[in-house]
Amino acid sequence: MGVAADERRALSVLFEEVGPDAPTLCEGWRTRDLAAHLVVREHRPDAALGILLPPLASHLRRVQDGYAAEPWDRLVARVRSGPARFWPTSIPAVDELANTAEFLVHHEDVRRAQPGWEPRAADTARDAAAWKTARGLAKVTLRKSPVGVILRTEDGRTAPAKAGPDAVTLTGTPVELLLFLFGREEVRISFEGSASAIEKVKALKRGF
Repeated sequence: MGVAADERRALSVLFEEVGPDAPTLCEGWRTRDLAAHLVVREHRPDAALGILLPPLASHLRRVQDGYAAEPWDRLVARVRSGPARFWPTSIPAVDELANTAEFLVHHEDVRRAQPGWEPRAADTARDAAAWKTARGLAKVTLRKSPVGVILRTEDGRTAPAKAGPDAVTLTGTPVELLLFLFGREEVRISFEGSASAIEKVKALKRGF
């Protein structure tokens, strides 16, 4: 059905496996908090606005905490069932556009918070979607880099991320590069460039 739908299903299964109080890579959030966040995004537009608008953050927190307090099986069922019918992402094409990165990254947020995690095997559709998103996202999350940055996949594809001197090349699978651009540290990528430039890239505030 699409990468977003696949990642939603896989994350729902993982939620059931690890339970409501497992760690995630989202600072301060257990799995119940992450699941509640996903539900709010697709069911409560009044609260979801608080993700972007600070004046509404307290309302978002109250609504999200309410969902997080629900029985775990009910909350996971909400995530699995997808958005409310009136929500744009109930249309598969819109879901793929809006939710592929969201569910892929949050799936990995749970996977990689567990001990002994390893990257998943390559998947043509997932990797293509991750590479497409990473190329666009890099221009946003790396825009303040004082040095140039180039993305490179392990099979040799490259994309300019930020023009500038003393360029650093980031090499990894599309998923690893995407996770790095979203600010995750639990990634398997390599850095090529001067030591000082690499440190500047690593020190950047990435993500949203």
